[in-house]
Amino acid sequence: MTTQVSFQIAPASRMANVSYAIRDLAVVADQVAKQGHKILYLNIGDPCTYDFQTPPHMIEAATKAMRDGFNGYGDSLGEHSAVEAIRARAERRGFQGIRGVMVGFGSGEVIDHCLTALINPGDNVLTPCPDYPLYGAVLGKISAEPNPYFLTEENGWQPDLDDIAARINSRTKAILLINPNNPTGAIYSKETLEGIAELARRNNLLILADEIYDSLVLDEEQKHISIAALAPDVPVITFNGLSKAYLVPGWRIGWAVATGPEGALDDYLEAVYKLLRARLSAPHPFMYAIAPALNGPQDHLIEVRNKLRRRRDITAEWAARTPRVSLTAPHGAFYAFPKLDIPEDDKVFVTELVQQKYVLCVHGSGFGQRPGTHHMRIVYLPPEDVLRQAYDRISEFMAERYRD
Repeated sequence: MTTQVSFQIAPASRMANVSYAIRDLAVVADQVAKQGHKILYLNIGDPCTYDFQTPPHMIEAATKAMRDGFNGYGDSLGEHSAVEAIRARAERRGFQGIRGVMVGFGSGEVIDHCLTALINPGDNVLTPCPDYPLYGAVLGKISAEPNPYFLTEENGWQPDLDDIAARINSRTKAILLINPNNPTGAIYSKETLEGIAELARRNNLLILADEIYDSLVLDEEQKHISIAALAPDVPVITFNGLSKAYLVPGWRIGWAVATGPEGALDDYLEAVYKLLRARLSAPHPFMYAIAPALNGPQDHLIEVRNKLRRRRDITAEWAARTPRVSLTAPHGAFYAFPKLDIPEDDKVFVTELVQQKYVLCVHGSGFGQRPGTHHMRIVYLPPEDVLRQAYDRISEFMAERYRD
């Protein structure tokens, strides 16, 4: 029977503000792959896609939990041993005045709930530019006003404190930090963090600190500092999880730790907990891998950092010898954000790169950038031979496209 369509179901107008550049561009790559071309993927921060293996003791802990019958709903805020392991790790890293710990369906779910419980329509959160697109998507979904502050490329991608201060207004509720940073790979200095803490302190703002890459610092002279440890008198929500350093992004296990003065976060945390209770629980058996991961052997991190260090160096060497490319070297995570001296939009650049040379990167404009600049984000997780092949193709693409 043929059905005549007389109307269409319209999406909410706020969805016009929601996008996710990393996955959106993969649609183009899928079309190219269907034509029989092998794509070199430098776009997704999933270590398991490449040559990184999940620590066996974590797999055993999760499978044991399944065999032992922990396959129903878990505690809404997190299984007890997991919560205690997260709390203990935070204390080892200098956190004081811990007011709450919550485990989520990946750190993304906890981030979503923490923003949803905080923001009224028309409020704003100071977010870095560039930033991880999840934040813009969530803020768009809850009708928050965008309020991006710039990271300064010439200063190692450190946050511009003067720019942050100038953008604080009566509707600003929080300052977001991503440290180590995605997409730039920057690690924030103690001086920068102290400056941000003072701005939050002076303006009664919450700090949201995304520290999912805190174990992936690649250079001995660099040290990651948690702003929660540096400023115990400021309310801070610190996000982390197993996905990156513990090599299980598909398990979707993340968490948040709340710190700050006694009483400052009580009502807010209860609002977050309401949302967590409403969705019942994070994946139950996988929560039993948190304590073994955080308290057990950390040997895999040595190999992970060694691999990433070599691959970061290959990336930096390529950028240094390639015309029209410049790179502020990353020191953490597994991302590079090279600047491109090109005449067209960087989305056009990366789209035609995958269509013509079968290398998938993500356009810098998908993360935000200063007006008049062009970048692309590179994930340097692939093996060294794959990276070299990809960089040769990008160089060839640019040489053919821009004949100086």
